Amino acid sequence: MSWITALPTRAARWSAAHPWRAIGAWFAFVALAVGMAVLVPAQSTTDADYRVGDSGRAHALLDRSGLLAPPGEAVLITARSGALDPAAATSAARQLTDRMTRTPGVAAVAPLVWNGDRTAALVTITLTDGAQDGTALTRITESVAAANPALEVREAGDLTIDEGINERVAADLHTAEVISLPVTLLLMLLVFGALVAAGVPVLLAGTSVAATMGLAAPISYLVPAEPTVNSMIVLIGMAVGVDYSLFYLKREREERAKGAGTIDAVEIAARTSGHAILVSGLAVIASLAGLFLAGGATFTSLATGAILVVGVAMIASITVLPALLVKLGHWVDRPRVPLLWRVTRRAGRRGTSARLLTPVVRYPRTALVIGLAAAIGLSLPAFGMRLHQPSLATLPQDIPVVATAGRIAAEFPSQGSQAVVVVEAPADDQPRVAQSLRALSAAAVATPAFVPDEGDTVTTSADKTVTRLTLAIRYAEQDPRTDDAIQRLRTSLAPNALDRLGAQYVIGGDAAWNLDVTQRQLDRLPWVIGFVVALTLVMMGLAFRSIRLAMLSAGLNLLSVGVAFGVMRLVFQDGHFASALDFTSPGYLIDWVPLLVLAVLVGLSMDYHVFVVSRVREYAEQGLGARAAVRLGITDTAGVVTSAAAVMVSVFAIFAAMSLLEMKMMGVGLAVAILLDATLIRLVILPSALVLLGDAPWQRRTPPVTTAPASSTVLRHQSRRVVESSAAR
Repeated sequence: MSWITALPTRAARWSAAHPWRAIGAWFAFVALAVGMAVLVPAQSTTDADYRVGDSGRAHALLDRSGLLAPPGEAVLITARSGALDPAAATSAARQLTDRMTRTPGVAAVAPLVWNGDRTAALVTITLTDGAQDGTALTRITESVAAANPALEVREAGDLTIDEGINERVAADLHTAEVISLPVTLLLMLLVFGALVAAGVPVLLAGTSVAATMGLAAPISYLVPAEPTVNSMIVLIGMAVGVDYSLFYLKREREERAKGAGTIDAVEIAARTSGHAILVSGLAVIASLAGLFLAGGATFTSLATGAILVVGVAMIASITVLPALLVKLGHWVDRPRVPLLWRVTRRAGRRGTSARLLTPVVRYPRTALVIGLAAAIGLSLPAFGMRLHQPSLATLPQDIPVVATAGRIAAEFPSQGSQAVVVVEAPADDQPRVAQSLRALSAAAVATPAFVPDEGDTVTTSADKTVTRLTLAIRYAEQDPRTDDAIQRLRTSLAPNALDRLGAQYVIGGDAAWNLDVTQRQLDRLPWVIGFVVALTLVMMGLAFRSIRLAMLSAGLNLLSVGVAFGVMRLVFQDGHFASALDFTSPGYLIDWVPLLVLAVLVGLSMDYHVFVVSRVREYAEQGLGARAAVRLGITDTAGVVTSAAAVMVSVFAIFAAMSLLEMKMMGVGLAVAILLDATLIRLVILPSALVLLGDAPWQRRTPPVTTAPASSTVLRHQSRRVVESSAAR
């Protein structure tokens, strides 16, 4: 692993010797990448990419036989106030039918149907395969609604819901991008007190995000892009991009303050912070790679985007950043914000972190017990997590089509959750298959879980080899009883009716797909956790040559993940702080969010961990005892870690304000976990554990690496060693 130490130094030396080439090459790369995004349209995921289990096999079989249900829309007609006038509703339905049947892309318009108490009527529209634009239908619905002011005429369906969600996601992402840049710049001003120094991390993070979005377009032809991948790129890119630049720039300024020249300061920063950036960046990438074990289009796409942006940000930090610092020189501290500059210059190692560390280092056992008790207490609720796929209940209810879809499902249960039974058999057996499926339908409707549907629910392919039965489920998609209904259908109802046919059959549909996906996440979660923990052990063991440090790192990562899971369960499953965060609890966590938070959190927390432990090791290798090395290492890095955590928490908090509940879950989980990771874990549990481990983790056979460039710096370190040793006593 010696190349991890040598690479940042060599890259910094080349960039320092050829600064304009490095700067020009970086911005040319960014421009080229952005240009690719304009010229190469991204390849999005399709329904086939999300197939899993029996539901996936059913979807593939229906698609192959031509029985896959085409997209559809539904128009709900209710009274604006009072009782619904049947004549007015029938007239409005006739207007809709007359105009929509003549609209391109419409295959059929079904007759008007009424709910049980005739307070609502429904017109369903079947679209042609490949229909992608519902604008014309929406205009007709709006026109009929305007012509019938006494009625509420509202539309929802496959196309309109997708359009409404996509518009909201685009608006949320734009808001996040607009807010994250000035917020990050403001935080950097508070850290550095100078405009140029504050702007450099934001510039590198922003260009890294832009370049990654450009590269993601051609890569999407290998790994199709999930709709939320750009949100992930912004989320991770701004966090790690600013962090890496912050680590590097802080160390460079620190060495210049000790008297080193710009070139020497940049080289020392490369050898120390650059090494930490490379190790932590590889740890982030390795952790995110664990998502590939989870499988599925969502995790594959998000993992690819996140890994790509981390790699780009890491490259920027060890190449163009040294070149920028060399060219800027002392101008990096200009122009100064007078008050902020004085505050940042006076803020030293005798701040809050030093006062907190004093009792932690003096009484490490007590501090460790208190810290572990707090972290474990926050983690315990994680054992009660319930996972489920997104549903209508998790979509923003202020999107009109989402609210309409929920009302349609409530008034017409047959339009809600459905199960699909698909049978493949020789064409000669089709009459027996149809008869058995109708018997299955009768048996299912006789149970409380299924409701009768209008018309014949059995359809057959053109070659008579595939037959489909559609069963409407009484309960909402997110109701646990829906999962129970699918399980009963698979384990008893379907076998009782179909096993005697000797034909292949599978149970699919949206409700079955939700169950299959959730079960896969639950099955693979232990494997992902094991993979991430094992990689942490290996990487930390190779980076620091200490099994004790590797095991400590893995344990702290598990604590951070437990805290994140516990907080998400308390907030989103149990509904605490729901009004403050503006959401309605669905009673579960969206199934892919915990896995993603696990991978992202472990990767990002390694940033702090590697940075802090690297500095402690520097002092230990200079001969300081464990207490003094821990005290100096933690206090030296506390300001940087706090600043980096503030950036991450701010970026994640922006996503916590998004409309989509999955983005809100991810933002809150990561923001709270990073905040506690940078404080409780890195300022209490980590230093107390390192003190208790003593000198053992730092005993190496290789000679210690001296990072000080000048004898004056060594003397200063020796003076501080005497002072700190006295203080420790």
